[in-house]
Amino acid sequence: MTPTSSAAPSRTPAARLAVVVAVLAALATLFCGGPPQAHAATPPPAAGAHPAASVQAAGTFRNPLNTGPDPYLTYWNGNYYLTTTQGDSIKMWRSPSLGTLLTADPVTVWRDTDPSRDQHLWAPEFYRFGDRWYLYYTADDGTDDHHRLFVLESDSDDPAGGYHFKARLTPPNHAEDFAIDPGVLQRDGRLYLAYSGINPYQHNGLNIAPLSDPWTVSGDAVALDLPGGCPEVREGPEFLHHGNRTWLTYSTCDTGKPDYQLWAASLDDTADPLVPGNWHSHDGAVFSRADDHGVFGPGHHAFFKSPDGTQDWIVYHAKTTAEYTYSDRTTRAQQISWNADGTPDLGVPLAMGATQDLPAGDPGAGTSWINDDGRTSGTGHVTFTGAWNSGNGCAAQCFWGDDHWSDQAGATAEFTFTGTRLALLSVRDTGNGYAAISVDGGAEQRLDYYGTPRTGENLQYLSPRLPYGAHTVRVRVTGEHDAASKAAVISIDRAEVYTK
Repeated sequence: MTPTSSAAPSRTPAARLAVVVAVLAALATLFCGGPPQAHAATPPPAAGAHPAASVQAAGTFRNPLNTGPDPYLTYWNGNYYLTTTQGDSIKMWRSPSLGTLLTADPVTVWRDTDPSRDQHLWAPEFYRFGDRWYLYYTADDGTDDHHRLFVLESDSDDPAGGYHFKARLTPPNHAEDFAIDPGVLQRDGRLYLAYSGINPYQHNGLNIAPLSDPWTVSGDAVALDLPGGCPEVREGPEFLHHGNRTWLTYSTCDTGKPDYQLWAASLDDTADPLVPGNWHSHDGAVFSRADDHGVFGPGHHAFFKSPDGTQDWIVYHAKTTAEYTYSDRTTRAQQISWNADGTPDLGVPLAMGATQDLPAGDPGAGTSWINDDGRTSGTGHVTFTGAWNSGNGCAAQCFWGDDHWSDQAGATAEFTFTGTRLALLSVRDTGNGYAAISVDGGAEQRLDYYGTPRTGENLQYLSPRLPYGAHTVRVRVTGEHDAASKAAVISIDRAEVYTK
C-alpha cells in the first residue's frame, strides 16, 4: 500500500592492473563495507587516477531508475515503459535503455475529474490484450478506506496512451470493500484479477477473482491465506511462469517498515487458480532487506523480460534507511535466475549505485559516473575549492562508500563532463542546507538538501537537456538552511553523466 503522506603473479601490464584492482577491491571490502558492484561490475580506477586512464563502463547501468515507488515495467517494441505511484495522476516513462529511464521525460497518461476516484492513484500496471493496452490502478475520494479498483483502455496500440476510462472492477462479494494493488494473471486463455483487500485474514489480504474480459469481473473473489513473516499485510501480487508452475509473489509487512519483503506461492499448471488450496506456499521470504548493502524494505515489484527475451528481471522499490518511513522509496531493477528445482532465485537486493550489466539486447545507456574522490568510468572530473571534508563514514549510503561534505559558504564542487545531461546523487540529511547550482556559468538554482530521516543516494539534481558537448555543473555551498534543518552541510557523492 502507498500512503500519500507518502550498494599467479604475471609480468604483463594487463595482469599487473588486474592485481592492483583486486587489491583495491579487497581493501574497499575491509574498510568500507565493500564496493557497490554486481553482475560483471566494472571497477573504478585507483583513487587519483587521471580520467583519461579510467575504465570505460559500456553496457552497464546503476539504480535508481525512478524516484517513485510501486513500479511496474515492461519492454515492448523497442522501449521500456515504466509507471510508479505519483498520487494525483498516472505518469509513464519511456526509454530505449534501462540506463536512461531516470532522465526520461514522463508522459501523464491519466488524470481523473470524477471526485469519487481522483485522489491517491496508486500502483498502476498495464497489460496488452489484443491490440489494446489495459491500465489497472486503485484510487479513492480522499479517504484511504474508499480505495477501489479501476481499469483504463488505450485508444491505440501504444502503452503510453492516450487512455479512456473503461470500468470499475468489482467482485460481487466485495462490491463496497477496500481494494488496492491490482495484478492480472493470464492462463490457458483465461484472465484472473488478483488484488489486496478485505478478506478473513487481513485488511490488506490477497484475493483472486475471474475476469470474463480485461474489464469485467465475472465472479466472486476468493481469499488466499498466505504466510508472510508478519501479520498485517499481503499486497502487490505479481505472477511469473516457469516450467510447469505459476508463481505468485507478493509483498508482506507494512511498506513503511524496513522488513517489507517478498514471499511466494506456486500453482501447478493443471490446477484451478480459484481454489485456495491449490496454491502452495514457499518456505520463507524470497527477497528481503540487505543491511550490508544499505537496502531496506524491498518489495512492491514486477517482473519483465530483457529485450532479447532471454533473461528475467525484477523491478521493485526499496529504501536506504532502516527507519519507519514511507519516503525514500525508489525504483530499482536487477536480474533474477532459477534454481534447479524450478523455484525462482531473486537473489539479494543490490546496493544503490551498484554497477550492473544492462539486460541482454539493451542498446546501451551511454552513461558514465564520476565519484566524489575523482574516480570515474568516463572522461568527467570533479574539482573542489574551499573547505571540504571527506571520508567513508556514510558507508553503504554512498557510492563507493565515501563522500565529500562542507557547510562553509562559498565552497564549490565543479563537475566537468562531455555529454547531454548530469544527475547528482548524494545523502539527504537533517543537517543539510541549501546549495546553489549553475550550468555552464548560467543563473544559479537554489536547492534544499535537507531531509528526514537521513537517507543515501538521493537524486538531488537533474540538469536540463543540453547540446552534446563539454559542460560544467557547479555546486556552491550557501551556508544557509531551512528552519527544519540543524546545519547547512552539502554532500557531494556521485554524478551520472548521460550522452543520449
